Amino acid sequence: MRFGVDEAGKGPVLGSMFAAVVRADPAALPEGVGDSKGIPPARRERLDEAIRDAADAVAVAEIPVERIDDPETDMNTLTVAAHGEALAGVATDGLSGTVDAGDTDAERFGRRVAERVEATVTVDAEHGADETDPLVGAASIVAKVARDAHVASLSETYGAVGSGYPSDPTTREFLAGYVDENGDLPDCARASWSTCEDVLAAAEQATLGEF
Repeated sequence: MRFGVDEAGKGPVLGSMFAAVVRADPAALPEGVGDSKGIPPARRERLDEAIRDAADAVAVAEIPVERIDDPETDMNTLTVAAHGEALAGVATDGLSGTVDAGDTDAERFGRRVAERVEATVTVDAEHGADETDPLVGAASIVAKVARDAHVASLSETYGAVGSGYPSDPTTREFLAGYVDENGDLPDCARASWSTCEDVLAAAEQATLGEF
């Protein structure tokens, strides 16, 4: 029995980041697990269900916008925290596993994640592990499905928000329209992101141009 951990939603300007751990016999996992970004949403949801049925344990941790915007932290530290909090959600004492490295120094990232877990665990960290380790690939899918559900809930609250990524025109249009109508960012926005700063600056410039 081993475990794998990965996160989803590290780069968006809207909403939470999620990390998932899957503890299982790799041989029990369904075929087709891998990097969630290359799997269509409907298939991700089917794989998520199959992974949960096959796994010995699954847990998901959420890092909300309030923590992401905290000036006392940074995304590397929060990614470590997300992986550690996901691992804390399942019994891993005496087990070993792999996490997808969220730092340029993979060994350092794995060490920092292990320090977050009270249980005695052996944590290996690798770049691109979601493509090479089936358990990390499974965790990638579970985390992405959780992130997708979160974005869907934001759409129910705010209307069309797009994917939440800065490169998404729908997301940028949503932010600009919300600020134009309300004078401030929505609660779901990561205000510390440069995209949000740009939207606020553009709105201020437009207001000044009216005078």
